[in-house]
Amino acid sequence: MQFDIRRFDIYRKIPKDLTQPTNTGAAISLACISFVSTLLLIELYYFITPEVASELFVDIPESGHADRIPVHIDITVLNIGCQYVGIDIQDDLGRHEVGFIDNTLKTPENNGAGCRINASFKINRVPGNFHISTHSASSQPTDGDMKHVIHELTFGDTIKGFRQIPNRKAFHPLRRFNNTNRPSHASHDYLLKIVPTIYEDLGSVRRYPYQFTFFYREYNPYQPHGGGMIPAIWFRYDLIPITVKYTEHRQKFYTFITSICAVVGGSFTVASIIDSLIFTASELFKKFEIGKTT
Repeated sequence: MQFDIRRFDIYRKIPKDLTQPTNTGAAISLACISFVSTLLLIELYYFITPEVASELFVDIPESGHADRIPVHIDITVLNIGCQYVGIDIQDDLGRHEVGFIDNTLKTPENNGAGCRINASFKINRVPGNFHISTHSASSQPTDGDMKHVIHELTFGDTIKGFRQIPNRKAFHPLRRFNNTNRPSHASHDYLLKIVPTIYEDLGSVRRYPYQFTFFYREYNPYQPHGGGMIPAIWFRYDLIPITVKYTEHRQKFYTFITSICAVVGGSFTVASIIDSLIFTASELFKKFEIGKTT
């Protein structure tokens, strides 16, 4: 007896003359194809879009040393001219710079009565502060009104281009912060907690932005019987010892193929069951109607 490999076919074919197309079957088929196409597009989107995983760890710099942290600030003081205001930097390592001028641009605002300061500098990874004040001026203004608008304040590398980075606002919570409704004699204090962050993209390129939170308070620097200091805008910072790392990764290809097979197979199986139930019910109903008429 000749061996016939077709005996192993578990997908037996039904002759076309034994099949029966129906309007209900056509509607279910079109709905199933639309449903499967939508799910396939969603699966493709998740496959080509990187996912971001996060982890926390204590980052210990080699030999106890670490690079300085870049800082960028863009702030407008509304009622003190550019000839008076400047940036001062202090920290616990003994750094004390009054009237920092490197990479600093001052632009007159409010018809010359105010000043916009755009500056970039670096700070040590220890507690400290930088502040906007009149300490470096050769003469002091008659009015120490430090009402201001913070256009931007960021630490570390920029996050531009990283569309998948979570909680973006935490990297610039003081953006467009309007502080013009405070008393004219108030000194302004921003207490910052800085969180070191590492972002690694699909190409294993690392960026080092910094997230931070802030708490604001104001106080009167003038003494009850006269004297005291002209108000200032203080940014007092401290670093959190925990580092947050975000890593981009893409879904595995075999996971993508498995999802596609599950979507296609499951959808057509469910559609065939629904079609079979509707067809069987309609046939029973037809036989019932025929029985009633005979």
